[in-house]
Amino acid sequence: MRFTRDELQQFRDRTVPDLLPHPLRLLFIGINPSLWTAATGAHFARPGNRFYPALHRAGLISHPFDASAGYRPEDLAELHERGIGISNLVPRATARADELTRAELASAPARLDALVATHAPAVVAVLGVTAYRQAFAQPKARLGEQDSPWPGTRLFVASNPSGLNAHATVDALAAEYRAVGETAGILAP
Repeated sequence: MRFTRDELQQFRDRTVPDLLPHPLRLLFIGINPSLWTAATGAHFARPGNRFYPALHRAGLISHPFDASAGYRPEDLAELHERGIGISNLVPRATARADELTRAELASAPARLDALVATHAPAVVAVLGVTAYRQAFAQPKARLGEQDSPWPGTRLFVASNPSGLNAHATVDALAAEYRAVGETAGILAP
């Protein structure tokens, strides 16, 4: 599936439903949906995004999903079976994350508080240290485990899989995602 720039613009400011299986073991938090994600309804759907190749290399999924045309039923079922969920700091779709306002990012912790309170994931992994720093007012935060504001849920910051984050290779992403998968109990250490 391919979209023109004009077709994608029709999806600006739309939201994409969170993927929240039960039980929820590992909740990945993106920055916000891309226009491609909003068009397809599948998280991290933009061609070139390295999320699913990294999940596969980490051993969290059985094969690299191609979500560029939406989820295949069997891929969605696998995420549910493994307890892997996906949401965003900000639910509004934009062409680039730098289009988000400071106020939108500042409201992200309350959004995550509600998700964690309702779904009680073992681990939350925010994908993007810069967005995490802004949203959680933690200007010196680094990749890795953070102090969690949620009793019973561990909090990690991992690298963003966007192709714009060129210094993070698929192998490096996979190592980070494997660590959170082990902590969540999806993978054996």
